[in-house]
Amino acid sequence: MSETHQELVAAIDCGTNSTRLLIGDGKRSVERLMRITRLGQGVEATGSLAPEAIARVVAVLEEYRQVLDVHGVKKIRMTATSAARDASNAEEFFAAAEKAAGVRPELLSGQEEGRLSFLGATADLNPEDGPFVIMDIGGGSTEFVVGTTEAEEVLSCDIGCVRLTEKWIEHDPVLPEELLACLTIVDGHLDDVKREVPGITTAATLVGLAGTVSAAAAIEQGLAVYDQDRIHHFRLTKEAVEDIFRTLATENREERLANPGLEEQRADVIMGGLCVLVKVMRRFGFQECLVSEKDILDGLIFSLVNG
Repeated sequence: MSETHQELVAAIDCGTNSTRLLIGDGKRSVERLMRITRLGQGVEATGSLAPEAIARVVAVLEEYRQVLDVHGVKKIRMTATSAARDASNAEEFFAAAEKAAGVRPELLSGQEEGRLSFLGATADLNPEDGPFVIMDIGGGSTEFVVGTTEAEEVLSCDIGCVRLTEKWIEHDPVLPEELLACLTIVDGHLDDVKREVPGITTAATLVGLAGTVSAAAAIEQGLAVYDQDRIHHFRLTKEAVEDIFRTLATENREERLANPGLEEQRADVIMGGLCVLVKVMRRFGFQECLVSEKDILDGLIFSLVNG
């Protein structure tokens, strides 16, 4: 093994809903951290990143910088995605983030985000189970990528758990008409997906990434404490997804939190994310969703290790 592959490198993803860190060498992961920071708070309405949202992310980046120093990491890629793409004051955030972490965020396009997510998610999948649909349900956008060993069709849609919640869901519990509005909006975007990513209709395996899908897997298994080994490559049946969707849709925030597996900071946006998951499974006839904890962070690590 070459020295480059033994060197620890790091990836940080400043997403709309969470800020995450992965340290590894392409073969093993030595640190994987996640904090819900809600960078995209209010962006849909105001068009800019809120000062308090920037401050939350910066505080986490300062924490991550200490972790990076402990591990002696020198090579780092930090990315920003949907919320920063939509914000008029993204430069203000980039400057603060660079000061905190020592590296400047790269503003990824939806296409770049999708390709990196595909790279990470398919690394430990058997190509014989392909073609795959990689569905990355983020806070501000959802990426759909079809391919077997490489990304062949990619589309990023402006539907995510935070964006849908802020725009369409005001009440707790969610009103039926709010849920219908979310599902209708998602369905409209899925028209684009069917046209731009036609392989989704014949793909063999749906692979779901990010917090909504992981939370659904945790809820289905009753995991009060996060366990990556129990969630990674768990198979969520359509029946289970429909059941979770129906149950959470009728509960208020406090009742939702009584479901083991749902983090407190995700409870207010989970229905927006589930609208995407359930609608994709209904629309394209997927009977199960393979949950992956490997995602854009792993793709970024591979890009650093392999040059």
